[in-house]
Amino acid sequence: MIIQPGLVKIEGFIKIFDPNSGEVLVDKKNAIHYENISICMAQTLSDRNIGYIYSMAFGNGGSSVDPTGIITYLPPNTTGQNADLYNQTFSKVVDDNSAANTDTANNKMTVLHTAGKVYTDILVTCLLDYGEPPGQQAFDNSTNFNGEYVFDELGLKCWNGSVDDLRLITHVIFHPVQKSLNRQIQIDYTLRIQTLTNLSAA
Repeated sequence: MIIQPGLVKIEGFIKIFDPNSGEVLVDKKNAIHYENISICMAQTLSDRNIGYIYSMAFGNGGSSVDPTGIITYLPPNTTGQNADLYNQTFSKVVDDNSAANTDTANNKMTVLHTAGKVYTDILVTCLLDYGEPPGQQAFDNSTNFNGEYVFDELGLKCWNGSVDDLRLITHVIFHPVQKSLNRQIQIDYTLRIQTLTNLSAA
């Protein structure tokens, strides 16, 4: 049996917000790296012990701001197996089965499915707490949009054998958001895997 092309759709949605005030900082769709996610799905389905989502990566190289405040966005990196963030400056383990995850209550994955529906969501939750990343500024009032922790890009990465060998499967570019000591930032990252139809060809 051959499944018709285009019958599986993967979408990503990202929400970045302050969990205390409820202020939403970013709410948008992201780009999918289809080659890498296809490799990871095949590795997971064939029980290779690799291919699963492991970390969320943050960077500051996805945009530039000119002196008048106009923001120019770079395109997401979704081509080539070695694709990566433009300039990764921080990452957190979100695999709640990993010993490297020191806060599984706030950094975790949840599989969400409603019986009878043809889609299933993976909700990836990540919390940047007050004290992280180390070296951040005290207050979120920076005028330097190129600061190390003024994030404007992030992505999900899958385990490929070691922490030095991770595959980027999603990439999203957004307006700069500063992480500072005076606030927490939570990221809810939803990957929706949907079967578009049950038609098939022999």
